[in-house]
Amino acid sequence: MSGPSVDAGKLVVVRVQHEDFDVGAEIAALTQGRPAIGGVTSFLGLVRDIHGDARVGAMTLEHFPGMTERELARISDEAHARWPLEATLIVHRVGRLEPGDRIVLCAAASAHRQAAFDACAFLIDFLKTRAPFWKLEATDGGERWVEARASDDAAAARWQGPETRS
Repeated sequence: MSGPSVDAGKLVVVRVQHEDFDVGAEIAALTQGRPAIGGVTSFLGLVRDIHGDARVGAMTLEHFPGMTERELARISDEAHARWPLEATLIVHRVGRLEPGDRIVLCAAASAHRQAAFDACAFLIDFLKTRAPFWKLEATDGGERWVEARASDDAAAARWQGPETRS
C-alpha cells in the first residue's frame, strides 16, 4: 500500500489493498480543496462472471508488494508529465474477488476535460500492461492463470508516439 504524494501541487494517489473502496468517496477526496480541477474522469473495473468460454466463480489477484506500488506511481508520474493534471488516483485490489466486485479505480483530474479523459485512458492502458499483477480465475473447469492479451498491448501502444498535451 502506498499513500498520496504531492509534487508541486499535483496529487498522486496510489493504493493496493484487499479492502473494497467507495468510488464517490475516492473522487471526493481526490478533488477536496483543489479548485483548479474542472473535470474528473474515472474508470472502474469489475470482476466479470465469464471470460472467453468459461464461467468465472472467483478471481484471485496477486502482486509483488512494493514493486507494484512503485510501478503504479511511475505510471501516474508519466501521466502527469504528458498532460496538465491536478491529480491522479489508482486504487487496485488484491486477494479473492467474486463477480461484480470492484477491482480497480483509475481517475484523472485536470482543469480541462480532454486532458482528464486522455490521462485516465493512459492510466488504465499502462496499468494493464506494465503493473505486476497476476490473476488466477476459478472456473467450472478448474483454476487457470489469465494470460496477457494482445488487445491490451495494442491499447497501450497508442501512447508510444510523441507526448500528448491537452
